[in-house]
Amino acid sequence: MIITKLRPSLARTPVALYSRNVCFKGARHFMATSLPTSIAASKASALSSLTSELDKLAPRFEVEPNKIHIIRSPSDFYSTLKERIQNAKKRIFLSTLYIGKTEHELIETIRQSLLNHPELKVSILSDALRGTRETPNPSCASLLAPLIEEFGEDRVEIRMYHTPNLKGFKKTVVPKRLNEGWGLQHMKLYGIDDEIIISGANLSNDYFTNRQDRYHMFSCGELTNYYEKIHNAICTLSYKVIPVNGRETTYKLVWPQSNQSPVPIENPQVFKKVATSIINPLISPSANLMPTSLTPGTFVYPVAQFTPLFHPNDNSTEHPALSALLGLLSKDEYATSQWMFTAGYFNIHSQLKKLLLESKSVKGTVVTAAPEANGFFGSKGVSGMLPSAYTLLAKRFLEDVNKTGKAGTIELKEWKRGINGQDKDAWTYHAKGVWVTLPNEKNPSITLVGSSNYTKRSYSLDLEINALVVTTDENLKTKLGQETRWLQEHAAAVKIQDFQRTDRRVSLKVRLSMWLVKVLGGQL
Repeated sequence: MIITKLRPSLARTPVALYSRNVCFKGARHFMATSLPTSIAASKASALSSLTSELDKLAPRFEVEPNKIHIIRSPSDFYSTLKERIQNAKKRIFLSTLYIGKTEHELIETIRQSLLNHPELKVSILSDALRGTRETPNPSCASLLAPLIEEFGEDRVEIRMYHTPNLKGFKKTVVPKRLNEGWGLQHMKLYGIDDEIIISGANLSNDYFTNRQDRYHMFSCGELTNYYEKIHNAICTLSYKVIPVNGRETTYKLVWPQSNQSPVPIENPQVFKKVATSIINPLISPSANLMPTSLTPGTFVYPVAQFTPLFHPNDNSTEHPALSALLGLLSKDEYATSQWMFTAGYFNIHSQLKKLLLESKSVKGTVVTAAPEANGFFGSKGVSGMLPSAYTLLAKRFLEDVNKTGKAGTIELKEWKRGINGQDKDAWTYHAKGVWVTLPNEKNPSITLVGSSNYTKRSYSLDLEINALVVTTDENLKTKLGQETRWLQEHAAAVKIQDFQRTDRRVSLKVRLSMWLVKVLGGQL
């Protein structure tokens, strides 16, 4: 991998947002309710108290509920992605941690679409550390470089973000399998024409076959435009992949002169200041919005966590938005509400854990991967310790549940579908999200979907993007309820006693490794 400076080229400047973000066609129709007036008013008040807070934090988009499609399985996600790419006419933008180095079918699908649609342009953003890790062997970067060579830089752009947190001596001594712990481009945005799939899934074979995640597709041009602006902004803060005919590599990473910031590992403070000036206008709340209490419907709030890019103040919106949502659950009027929280890598941020433990909801469910459903289960080296590390963190959560007297209302479930690395048909679990069901309702009115794992790392080192959906539509709420149920089909409740079994005990070696990563400034 070669890193150099590049000649000037056209920079993509983020476009200012309009104050009214609506994705509706034709007349609007709202379903009449047969609920008693007092109950209906109470639910409207519960939602409006949340949306009034969210309106102060993030942009708001109004979307027709039937334009939100919840995809269930990895294979359905892959087939939907390929079908949309095949029929793309004007744009494809993909933000992901990495594309698997053997995903030749996906790359060929993009290539054929470029051949068939002369006006089509493609932009792909991944992480520089993860996307070049295997170099000089085949990697994400080497897989993508031929697209640029065939179609030119005016139609295909490949960018790779590098965290400003890993530089100098640390970058030299931290092994490649561990350097992800210092920060990544972790967004998962898959935009094709006027549709956007927001997910936690990367683009590799396991995510297309046997790794369960979440995938929400929004058929809304205005919302897709917004997420493309986010994608483009991060691209302008990233290296550019250029194809070369080298003996050991087919690409090089360059820092274009059109990038407004310096190289992040050379001058991280100035890099952050420039990044702040680019990102802050995009994630700021919309202006002059009508109060949602006056307009029942379905609203999408894009919330982002870009902590590594901000200086001097962190203006990220995901953590404040999720905190506002979970904070409502401690109020008396939410005593009959329900919530579900899931993360494949269970290391919930301490403040969010505190809010969940303080909730007065009648039922709270946490779903996480069993060790055997963790993608690192059975891995060689240090990464093989990660399932045990997450086991220890899950045990600590249950201990806190018991200490706060919430064992009767908060339940921890582990998802398991075979043993990863041993069973031929085994799956792993990578889903993440939050759902809230309002008092006296059966299905969620609120969900958070996207890339975040809700960890300290997510809120300090990685780039995350999500969609917070708030709806009064009964059909969409039913679909959200179905999603929570199918994600629990392979999940079983665990108790504190289960962690006392010999096979669940965490070794001193794992505990020391967790401590060492923390001391060096990394996070799980």
